[in-house]
Amino acid sequence: MKIIYKGGEAEITEKKSRFIASVRSVTSEEEALDFIASTKKRYWDARHNCSAYVIGERQQLQRCSDDGEPQGTAGRPMLEVLLGADVHNAVVVVTRYFGGVLLGTGGLVRAYSKSVQEGLKNSTILDKKEGISLTIGTDYTGIGKIQYILGQRGCPILDSEYTDAVQLCTLIPKEEIAKVKEAVTEATAGRAAFPSEMPVSYAMLEGEAILL
Repeated sequence: MKIIYKGGEAEITEKKSRFIASVRSVTSEEEALDFIASTKKRYWDARHNCSAYVIGERQQLQRCSDDGEPQGTAGRPMLEVLLGADVHNAVVVVTRYFGGVLLGTGGLVRAYSKSVQEGLKNSTILDKKEGISLTIGTDYTGIGKIQYILGQRGCPILDSEYTDAVQLCTLIPKEEIAKVKEAVTEATAGRAAFPSEMPVSYAMLEGEAILL
């Protein structure tokens, strides 16, 4: 699922009104409400601090607030942008400093939607996956074959230890674990061992694996 790895901010201006979007990652409704409260405190002098958040693997918890704007012109459009981007465990607050010119219902919907879109553009969004941190032990004759197998499958090596034997710690997609172990066992004629494996959540960022 897609998550906010690093939140971002963005500002747009529509008919002299300033709209400031603040995006953050959260893991619970309490965290979302705390962020909304802190943003309202930060922008205490603004006319509106509208908000929306989605939480859960199935985005099952969804909430939004117009914070004084006409009903359905702010919170719901903001929530729709989050859902359309398919992000999970995310909260966004859009702060509005009124510029003296009324935008109308359609103008408000467009402004709040665009603010969230720009906020997401300035955030780092990663595709969170389930994997296995697998330790592989082998002798020196098997290391080249194992590295080849891992490289062919795009499995990054997280750590390595070279003593009288070799131990590699690699990251494997959950659905690939059986195939990788089978390939390593076959390539090393059964000499490789798998002393430990641990479920992990991870994502790839600029070719590097990040444990989440």
